[in-house]
Amino acid sequence: MLAFAALCWSGNHVIARAVSNHVPPWSLNCIRWLLVAAIMAVIAGPAIKRDWPLVKSHAGTLTFLGVTGGGLFGTLQYVGLKYTGALNMGVMNSVAPALIALASFLIFRDAVGLVQILGIGISLTGVLAIISRLDPAILQSLSFNQGDLIIVLNMGLWAIYSACLRLRPPIALTTFLFTLSVPAALVTAPAAWLEYVGGMPLQADFQTIGALLYAAIVSSILSYVCWGRGVEALGVTRAGAFLHLVPLFAALLATSLLGEQLGAHHLIGFALILAGVTMAVRRPRSAKRPLRRAPSPAARRPARRT
Repeated sequence: MLAFAALCWSGNHVIARAVSNHVPPWSLNCIRWLLVAAIMAVIAGPAIKRDWPLVKSHAGTLTFLGVTGGGLFGTLQYVGLKYTGALNMGVMNSVAPALIALASFLIFRDAVGLVQILGIGISLTGVLAIISRLDPAILQSLSFNQGDLIIVLNMGLWAIYSACLRLRPPIALTTFLFTLSVPAALVTAPAAWLEYVGGMPLQADFQTIGALLYAAIVSSILSYVCWGRGVEALGVTRAGAFLHLVPLFAALLATSLLGEQLGAHHLIGFALILAGVTMAVRRPRSAKRPLRRAPSPAARRPARRT
């Protein structure tokens, strides 16, 4: 399930890049979340009705998660892909676990040790290697590709959203998808309307319909459900390692379907990101379990299997 979710997100990067000059980004994300809301309202009506008291009592939290993780993050991803490649997007996605650790520390004061801080620094170095294309002159002049910068900033937004997921009330996953999709659609609606009146309407053709259906059904519903179930089974730390599959799948799809070239800066950047994230997701020393005392004779008896 976790590997399938990573593949779905990689495919969304490739499709968004392929239609980036054809489909307006704000309109695409707005209609995407409207479709998710409609689908969830149909298939998850009883769960939404049962969870509605909790939804109302946590309306502010759910709105914040929908705006950041659905509306703004989803749209800026499409905007960034207008100016950079799907391969770059996939590789820089690997810095997300390190940024999540940083956001968790800054917002909730989660324990972060020296190794974690060093790992975050190494991961960010890998991102700089990608957006600078290993050219020091680009760093000196700060002439980054604007799409690369948007993607990096968007990863920070995703980190804040992910760190704040702990505030989600105990509602069904389908209910959460519905409550995520409604504010995501509403916050993007004004910009989508400006795109329409500005002469960039959605065109009812194969490219647009295909991108919308993939974004709504595969990238939003199927991948989120698979990821949620996988996290429940393995835990968030072990599941987070599967995010490293996103750049691998993106590289495979972007080079085979879009004809993008895999450069040395991608390989070096990915190696640095992978090394840094591996260090960043390690349990801080202060959070490790203390040494256990020798068990009592009664405790040595084997537990009953259930």
